Amino acid sequence: MSLSVKHLLGIKELQPADIQTIFRTADNFKQVLQRPIKKVPTLRDTTIANIFFENSTRTRISFELAEKRLSADVVNFSASGSSVSKGETLIDTVNNILAMKVDMVVMRHSASGAPWFLSQHVDASIINAGDGVNEHPTQALLDSFSMKEELIKKGYKGDLKGKRVAIIGDIMHSRVALSNIFCLKKLGAEVMVSGPPTLIPKHIHDLGVKVEYNVKKALMWCDIANVLRIQLERQNKPLFSTLREYALFYGINKQMLDGLQKDIIIMHPGPINRGVEISSDVADSEQSIILDQVENGVAIRMAVIYLLSGKRDLEA
Repeated sequence: MSLSVKHLLGIKELQPADIQTIFRTADNFKQVLQRPIKKVPTLRDTTIANIFFENSTRTRISFELAEKRLSADVVNFSASGSSVSKGETLIDTVNNILAMKVDMVVMRHSASGAPWFLSQHVDASIINAGDGVNEHPTQALLDSFSMKEELIKKGYKGDLKGKRVAIIGDIMHSRVALSNIFCLKKLGAEVMVSGPPTLIPKHIHDLGVKVEYNVKKALMWCDIANVLRIQLERQNKPLFSTLREYALFYGINKQMLDGLQKDIIIMHPGPINRGVEISSDVADSEQSIILDQVENGVAIRMAVIYLLSGKRDLEA
């Protein structure tokens, strides 16, 4: 029960066996989360710092809850109102925190590659909670874990090999998209990306994925659709006319799903722009497993933290 890496910097560095180990461990922790007392003493002697240089709600809460469920001591750091605003460097900030005897760092940063840079300069294990437009590994892990779980509920084996997954929306600015592609390909799934041509990277084919600019055709092709939001905060120039136009041509609504004549699994990493990339009647439908993703996020992050901590006794 260990990983081949010291840090979780991205899915790209993981072996398929690592992913399966994380999934098996998450299964154990998910059983813990169903108990009246949702806590184990596994990391009671471990201190974890959550260092977020970007705003976050779901990811930060999910990590903090996972850490507390493992009985770790938790330190939360936000760049706003800190010495970073006074000009302190990333390394100085982290080294000051590590000087307080922190064992592990969970970091989100707006600069792609920041976790890799940090891992070269500090001894603590680093978990990437999202870096720029690069990767968001724990989101990809919980997405694939949720897919497997839902397939089992539907009577399938739960193996993603050969399953067709369409990632739809703002692919160019999404770290979730890149990590999902790496994870799904390692698990043997077929992957297609879909959205406006201006939001699809030019050389995405090099990652071994299909490209389809017609969302209806992508939905007809896939077994699972992972819908991404439009990341207006990362776009430095207009890439489509209006949100209304995007919703009209690329948004997913119930009428569109009913016309497929088959049931597909609908996912979304959040936050949801209701009425833009996905309508409320789809987000809240029986085909949607969006809330399952949120629940599974805690179990996956508990598994990652536990495995990177080097503990060998799973007190669950």
